[in-house]
Amino acid sequence: MAFQPEPLVTGDAVQLDVSIAQLPVRALAALIDVTVMAAGYAVLTVLWALTLRDFDPALSAAVLIIFMVLVLVGYPVVFETATRGRSLGKMALGLRVVSDDGGPERLRQAAFRALSSVIEIWMLTGGPAVICSMLSPRGKRIGDVFAGTMVISERAPRLNPPPPMPPELAWWAATLQLSGLGPEQADMARQFLSRATGLEPGLREQMGRRIAADVAARISPPPPPDVPPELMLAAVLAERHRRELARLQARLPS
Repeated sequence: MAFQPEPLVTGDAVQLDVSIAQLPVRALAALIDVTVMAAGYAVLTVLWALTLRDFDPALSAAVLIIFMVLVLVGYPVVFETATRGRSLGKMALGLRVVSDDGGPERLRQAAFRALSSVIEIWMLTGGPAVICSMLSPRGKRIGDVFAGTMVISERAPRLNPPPPMPPELAWWAATLQLSGLGPEQADMARQFLSRATGLEPGLREQMGRRIAADVAARISPPPPPDVPPELMLAAVLAERHRRELARLQARLPS
């Protein structure tokens, strides 16, 4: 199931155009992690058999349980926290866990995801995780929903950054209400502006007017009279980007 690129703002207040990780790629990364975890548990079990099998049965059983917890919970928590959202499987396939605002995954979030995986992946063989990922617009499994995270692909193609603000429209852009402008319209406008110079003039003008009209219908106040569509779209995207950065910076600790 493919997910389209969408703009995110990282914890360093830098906008990235990234793709939500596709389910098959996540499944392959999970398979790599499962293999690593199974190998780690096998090594620990051999050590247990060589050193503790002659001890009290209750103690031996407790040690095995501790080993299992270390593998199922400790491995993802330690790796994802130390590498800012990547396990060995995710490293291999270019995936990363990030917060919903695009910032780095936190220790609490890694713990939520790991504890949830014990139930939805290990106990229930991954069924709930797959169903939830298919239904979620951002491909989230249950652990991501509770932790406030998502998995992105760092190797997917990125979109062009937003254009600079046209100076003559900065005053108008500062007054805009942008709540009605969705990511789909912003993405279409960004792609058009990035490719406009390579289009045939007639098609460029036709597409520019159509996209500008769609965007103008979702914002207020309307653009000043006789503003070229491409300048209007550039102003809207630049102002949208500026507000996203300002919103995130206001939440960052000083």
